[in-house]
Amino acid sequence: MSELIEKYFPGLTSGQKEKFRALKPVYDDWNSRINVISRRDMDNFYLHHVLHSLAIAKITGFVAGTSLLDAGTGGGFPGIPLAILFPDCRFTLMDSIQKKIKVVSEVASILGLKNVVPLRSRVEEHSGKYDFVISRAVTLFPEFVRLVSGRIERGGFNTLKNGILYLKGADILQESGTFAGKVTIYNIGEFIPEPFFETKRVVYLPM
Repeated sequence: MSELIEKYFPGLTSGQKEKFRALKPVYDDWNSRINVISRRDMDNFYLHHVLHSLAIAKITGFVAGTSLLDAGTGGGFPGIPLAILFPDCRFTLMDSIQKKIKVVSEVASILGLKNVVPLRSRVEEHSGKYDFVISRAVTLFPEFVRLVSGRIERGGFNTLKNGILYLKGADILQESGTFAGKVTIYNIGEFIPEPFFETKRVVYLPM
């Protein structure tokens, strides 16, 4: 089903296509040893995990040299797919659970992703600074902003100002009230018209 990725990202290089095709077998192998993705979700791996992660790239591209922190990366999403798509950007994939970082490290190594830095840490204990913080719904949005806002460099050199790009469900409409007028909410289903994405959003908060 990696063809699904190529359908929505037709400009991939042959190397990127190869890496996306390799993702499922690599995750199948590691997930059988260290369970980080449910079996049900593995049946829809490219739709639920890879394409969902890449929805961020439908909002904006990242120029070479951009630094991104994937806070609460779990098994490597959205960081791993985005690292394949943007090989000239640096992705720090952070999680507090060692087994998840083990999977991230092995996947990045097998795929030869030199732009991925796995890091076992809690974001509140980390002092690094990044252009963007990305994540997939690890907590309520206001709490996430509180945790990561100090990790973002102000300003920026991309089309979007530095900030947060957060993948969330429809409930973000209620959660984002605190930041009314500051956030932009994108409906993923409008640019990736698959039923799974009808209630999925990308939330952008500039810093």
